[in-house]
Parts: sequence; structure tokens; C-alpha cells
Amino acid sequence: MSLVKLNRHNRYAYSPITERPTFTWPRDKQLALSVCNNIEVFSFLGGLGSDSTTLTAPQTARNYAWRDYGNRVGQWYIFDLLDEFGFPASHNVNSMLFEECPQITQRIMTRGDEFVGHGRTNAERQDALGEDDERRLIAEATETIKKHTGKQPRGWMGPYFAQTPVTLDLLKEAGYSYVLDWPADDQPFWLKTRSGPLLSVPYSLEVNDSPAIVFRHHGASEYERMMIDQFDEMLVQSKKWPLVCTLVIHPFIIGYPFRLRALRRALQHISKFRDEIWVTTPGAVASHFAKINPAP
Repeated sequence: MSLVKLNRHNRYAYSPITERPTFTWPRDKQLALSVCNNIEVFSFLGGLGSDSTTLTAPQTARNYAWRDYGNRVGQWYIFDLLDEFGFPASHNVNSMLFEECPQITQRIMTRGDEFVGHGRTNAERQDALGEDDERRLIAEATETIKKHTGKQPRGWMGPYFAQTPVTLDLLKEAGYSYVLDWPADDQPFWLKTRSGPLLSVPYSLEVNDSPAIVFRHHGASEYERMMIDQFDEMLVQSKKWPLVCTLVIHPFIIGYPFRLRALRRALQHISKFRDEIWVTTPGAVASHFAKINPAP
């Protein structure tokens, strides 16, 4: 017996994809596809925030303006592109967006897209907080979305994929039914919390323009190839079992015209297979899965 002991999360048990019950998505589709868009606000010359060239760069007017381009311009290009292809989307929104950029949130409501909780601002991380402060962060973000949309957000994606040991418990207690923070699978799976089950819905850490382009410095053409290759291979694999493919984007990254062109070509390719897939949102994926695979 090994003397090494692993820390365990005790949130879910190991389950190989080959040993799970079979099911299908609506209209007997085997592959679900979601465009997951992150719309974020930042603090000027303070807090956290990506830089276009250096991972650990301090906050400057330059990198603030680089990110702000996404909300001022890039997001509007993305809205029009989604409209052009007739694709729904989910939007991971910092709750302060409702005050800072109300025209964006209004466009989301006009489109009928899904709002996903994404903290208050990406200038902060919730994993640096104690339990009471984290509970307050989740409550503030949730209440702001409810106030402006009239609906409780069902899904949560923490800024920077950040969680504390009690985040899942707090989200369940705040009324959330699914999370996107656990990129451990290509199918939804149930997580344990101290107040009952919470669903994990697939959300790609790899086919995600932030780590790909900002952190690993992939070019636009490389990211285009990633999106297409991910989709094509998952379409093949979905012949064996139902899967969820997500394209994860940020308007201050993919929203620049030369990168938007790459997204356009990827959506053109995916659209050729529209009749074979279910184009949807994470919330719809969660609802369908929970009906046919109820929580244990």
C-alpha cells in the first residue's frame, strides 16, 4: 500500500464515460454546442486584469483600454455575428456590467440569451475571500442580475475559474442549479454539496480564447483550427455517446476584427452541420440532463 495520501474533494466519484447510461439531447441529437461569452468589467489601475503581452503586468491605462475595447466595440461585433448565424449564446456577466454598460445587458435580454453569474467584477477573485465575504459576493452578484432581468440566474462561472472549498455549497444555498467551473468532463455530472446536488455542465478550459491567446500566445488562425478541430472530433465521438461542445470567448480578445474573422470561419464551418447538432445554452443543457438523469 502506498504511503502517499491524496487530498480528496469528495464532490463526485470517478465515472469513466464508457460506463454511463446512454441518452440523447432533444430531437435525438448526440452533440450539443454552446457559445459561451464572457463579458467583464475591471477597475482602472487596480485589482486584477489580463494584459495583452505580459501575464504578470501591472494594471495600466493601456491594458485597461485594451480590455475596455471589448465592451465598447468587440461585443457589438459579436452580437451581430451571432445574429447573422442565428446562434443563441450564454453570457457570463460580471454583475457590475448592468451599471457600467447597460446597453450590453439590454441587447442580451432582447436576444433572449442566458445570463450566467460571473461574480461582481473580474478585478477580484472569490478564492481569496473567507466564507462570509464569499457568500456576500455571490449574493450581490445574484441579486443584481435578478433586479435587472427579473430572473434568478441558474448557472455560475467564477472569475478565473476560482473557487474556495465551500464555493459549491454557497452556490447551492444561493439557488444555483449548475456550475461551469469544473472542466472535468464532456457530459454533465452531479456534484455533492452540503445542501444537496449541484450539476456541473461542460465548459472548455482549452477551447477558450483567454488561456489560448492571452496565456499561451496562440494566433487567431491557431485558435480557429482549435475550434474547428474540437467540434469535428467531438462530432465523431458523439456517435458513441452524447457530448457537449463549448466555444468560450471574450469580447476583448476574440472581438478584435482579425480574430473575429477566425470566429466567423469557425461558425461557418459548424453551421454546415446544423441539422446534426443541438445549438443551445448551458442552462438548456442542464435542464434536459436533469430531467433524464435526475440527481442521485
